[in-house]
Amino acid sequence: MTTLVIGARGSVGRQVLDQLLTLGEPVRASARDPRTADLPAGVPVVPADLTRPDTLPAALDGVRRVFVYATAGVADFAVAARAAGVEHVVALSSGSVLLPYAHGNVIAEEHRAMERALAASGLRWTPIRPLVLANNALTWSYSIRTEGVARMLHPEAATAPIHERDVAAAAVAALTGRAKSGVSDLLTGGELLSQRRQAELIGEAAGRSVRIEELTEARARREFERFGSPAAAASIVEFIVAAARGGSPATGTARRILGRPPLPFARWAADHAATFARPGTHG
Repeated sequence: MTTLVIGARGSVGRQVLDQLLTLGEPVRASARDPRTADLPAGVPVVPADLTRPDTLPAALDGVRRVFVYATAGVADFAVAARAAGVEHVVALSSGSVLLPYAHGNVIAEEHRAMERALAASGLRWTPIRPLVLANNALTWSYSIRTEGVARMLHPEAATAPIHERDVAAAAVAALTGRAKSGVSDLLTGGELLSQRRQAELIGEAAGRSVRIEELTEARARREFERFGSPAAAASIVEFIVAAARGGSPATGTARRILGRPPLPFARWAADHAATFARPGTHG
């Protein structure tokens, strides 16, 4: 039963692909340009772009399971997946859709729209809903690497970041049927950590001290606009403000799905230490 991994070059998608390969599952990956995919040898790579529906039928031919990110084009993908006979779609959504205070938040609403499109498609589908990805800390990587500074709004705001490896493991459990229930519950890491403590753990892993520079909300919005739209930047600020008020929980979902504790943030920091290290200090 072949699984198509859409977005196999992304941090979670690549982990999904690798974990399926480790289990011996037949896989196929898609990329907008297969020539630049840089994926494991032997993995079939097909051209596909969710914003170009004409590329989907060939990519889905013979596929029975699909891992897909929440993105523009999901409605067209659902039509193509039904026509191809896909039996199960696992979609990377966001835990923000489960937060009552996030109604109206642009990021949460984008994911709710994706979920509605899949729910209306007639496909069997399962959302995976991580709340805070540990990879979000990569927004500090340039300033830590070049200046030893992490600029952040509300340094004491606490979240429970989850390693991309664990998000992928939850998706793989859903794809392979090993997760029987609760796989779509709010998915987090196992421990609430302030942003300040996260930066300290990154510094320890990278072998350097990290100074914290606190931002105003206006400055934080401008910083986040470097990575997305003004509306998305405002949404991120909303989440951080909510976390500062205790609105970002830690749940037991990962332990229940995976049968083990989720990987700690310190492990994520160690896995990504080279990204934060002084230039030339990690070979």
